[in-house]
Amino acid sequence: MKRRLASVRARATLAATLVVAIALVAAGTAVLMSLRFSLTDKADAEADSVARNAASALANGFAYDELNLPDGDENPVEVLDRNEKPVAAGEDVEAMNVTAVASKRLNSETNDDADDKAEGDREAEDGGTLSAGEITDETWYGEGTATVEGTTADYRFAAVDLITPGGVLLTVYAGAPLSTEEEAVDTALTTMLIGLPLLLLTVGSVTYVVTRRALRPVEGIRAEMAAITASEDLSRRVPEPDTHDEIARLARTTNETLAALETSVERQRAFVADASHELRSPIASLRTQLEVGAAHPELLDLDGAVEDTVRLQSLAADLLLLARLDAGERPPPDARFDLAKAVAEEVSSRDSRDGVTLDSVKSAEVRGSRNQICRVLGNLLDNAHRHARDRVAVTLRTDAGQAVLQVADDGSGVPLADRDRIFERFVRLDESRARDDGGAGLGLAIAKDIATRHGGTLTVTDAPGGGALFELRLPLTGRAAHQDD
Repeated sequence: MKRRLASVRARATLAATLVVAIALVAAGTAVLMSLRFSLTDKADAEADSVARNAASALANGFAYDELNLPDGDENPVEVLDRNEKPVAAGEDVEAMNVTAVASKRLNSETNDDADDKAEGDREAEDGGTLSAGEITDETWYGEGTATVEGTTADYRFAAVDLITPGGVLLTVYAGAPLSTEEEAVDTALTTMLIGLPLLLLTVGSVTYVVTRRALRPVEGIRAEMAAITASEDLSRRVPEPDTHDEIARLARTTNETLAALETSVERQRAFVADASHELRSPIASLRTQLEVGAAHPELLDLDGAVEDTVRLQSLAADLLLLARLDAGERPPPDARFDLAKAVAEEVSSRDSRDGVTLDSVKSAEVRGSRNQICRVLGNLLDNAHRHARDRVAVTLRTDAGQAVLQVADDGSGVPLADRDRIFERFVRLDESRARDDGGAGLGLAIAKDIATRHGGTLTVTDAPGGGALFELRLPLTGRAAHQDD
């Protein structure tokens, strides 16, 4: 059973059929009740009309044997005196059970005279409630049975009180058959019992077909995703329907996810290839030097071996940091530090021969990791030192709720076409590649990633005096931003 209901089509069909079934049963019940009430009202009106016709004749002085009462099969009539004894009856009427009317008559009283109603008939003879020749305005209704020519059937009765010209209190009971109501209700119920299953079958079939057609694009998306997973070809895309519904949006979102995944995988592959290439050169150089030193100790270049080892260590540290950044590492949300102090310490740690000058505000509190931001500044200073001729200038100021850190050099600058590309991993311009200390092309990429994960930006423009100007913008903390304002 669970496997049969595992599909969306089956569950949707079952749910739709169940909802329609509940609605139809409720509507059918309401229709049957309305039909029964309507036919009951019609029977009440018929019984009231017959009872009042007979009561009118009696109030006008007709004798009991002169009453023109209807056929007992159609409308049984019986006239009772104040002692509930029959004084007249319709043709072929053998017995009438009208206790339901009497009971309802007594229970229907809700006014202050309800306790005195039992004595009302006797008071009527004395002119208490009715005068001679008058008919009561009230009619009491109920159900009962009547036996006509040996056949007992159900009827709806009406009861009317009157006073004859001779001052006699009488009650006229007249009935209307309920067979018409019962036949109409039974016919309607039979029609519903036959039509309901057919209608539910139609609803279920239509729902199943419509749901199947609506979910066909989803099956296409699923099949294509399965094929992409099996083939590992992320360049493939799922089909997008021409509609503008949720399924079309799902297909577009899936393709966007596949495109982002393809880009990420390609970037990762390129990263692995570039990292392998960068690691191969110093490892090969170090191995060569060690092999030469092992064979000819007098030729061992210890300085070169140390230099290659340091280069490997630095590259490994950069790769490890990038791996952590790619894994989503972010600074603690409550971490804060004074950027002005960190910049001053980083600049002061540099050799004075580097020609680094500092122009800084006294305080600039920012959120994030102090070590990572210092890594950004260190990478920018290393990059500026490699390209500067004589001078590197560091400036820290605040602007519109941000800390603005600028590192400028007096080198040849960065061409406009390369200002975005230099932040990519393992990208080195021709000038850097020609230098021995050009690095692996990861410094600026690391700086860019750290700036982004701290909610900031890192850009490069032309320095006022020529050369490159790298600008790092970080949001100040709430207090620092308020002081800046």
